[in-house]
Amino acid sequence: MFNYIGKRILHLIPVLLGMTFIVFLIIRAIPGDPAQVILGQQATAEAMAALREKLGLNQPWYIQYFDYLKGLFTGDLGESLRTRQPITTEIWPYLAATFELALFAMILAVIIGMNAGIISAWFQNSWFDYIAMVIALIGVSMPIFWLGLMEQWAFSINLGWFPTSGREEVRDPVAAITHFYLIDTLLQGRFDQFLVTIKHLVLPGLALATIPMAIIARMTRSSMLEVMRSDYIRTARAKGQKMAVVIYKHALKNALIPILTVIGLQTGLLLGGAILTETIFSWPGIGRYIYEAIGYRDYTVIQSGILVVAFMFVMINLIVDILYTVIDKRIKYN
Repeated sequence: MFNYIGKRILHLIPVLLGMTFIVFLIIRAIPGDPAQVILGQQATAEAMAALREKLGLNQPWYIQYFDYLKGLFTGDLGESLRTRQPITTEIWPYLAATFELALFAMILAVIIGMNAGIISAWFQNSWFDYIAMVIALIGVSMPIFWLGLMEQWAFSINLGWFPTSGREEVRDPVAAITHFYLIDTLLQGRFDQFLVTIKHLVLPGLALATIPMAIIARMTRSSMLEVMRSDYIRTARAKGQKMAVVIYKHALKNALIPILTVIGLQTGLLLGGAILTETIFSWPGIGRYIYEAIGYRDYTVIQSGILVVAFMFVMINLIVDILYTVIDKRIKYN
């Protein structure tokens, strides 16, 4: 097992290096000059030339790339061209915000999606099965930006149940310790702020969870139907075991491998694909951080932000592979 994990981690190095090279070339093809964006349209040619020299943008692209790689191998993600702050410290609050939102959304997606799929499979061709699968199809097809706007209109503007945007109450901000606000409010004993943080999470979390929820529901139903046709499930039902025991002890455990694969892939996609949700709800996450960096032509932030997201994506897939052996003892990695 440890040899397998070591090999997988070693395989990540060329993948991530190749990704950094491709991103490096693509972002430098974006029209615009970082020096002019930073200084403004009225900046003189001399001022822009001086800033380019200061930022190292006047050097050949391959020198810029190898300087960036040199920093990566020492754990340095570089500095933001705009703020001149180390990205290693600047990126963490944004990354923590996305983690919190993505984890909240995935918990909703797993709980609702898996149970909807299980019930649909158990009561196949029932009214619940038809309704659940139609809703899942709509959920997969529904644009996130439209759903987010409808949530704001219905639950924030009309009903006033939830805030329209942001991550905290402006008049009573959360004192950041870990930058995971749910944890920070509990550490400080501020249960009122904890409830406020939950309210801020609900609407963007639901919008972000819609597509994974639908995909998990459909995969769970398909996988459960296949398992429930097995002889051992018929034997368990013939013995008179309770429905919950048959489903969660026997059927779900053996149907979990493809479901876990989907959950892992969707979790990775949520980390990198939350940009629309974060923009609509003004959520200060990693997607919005990279999006704003593109507007400022902040090359270093774009490169490092995408690298961090890619690293998290491949690590999640590695964790999923390891969980296979925990769920199914027959799977061995030699």
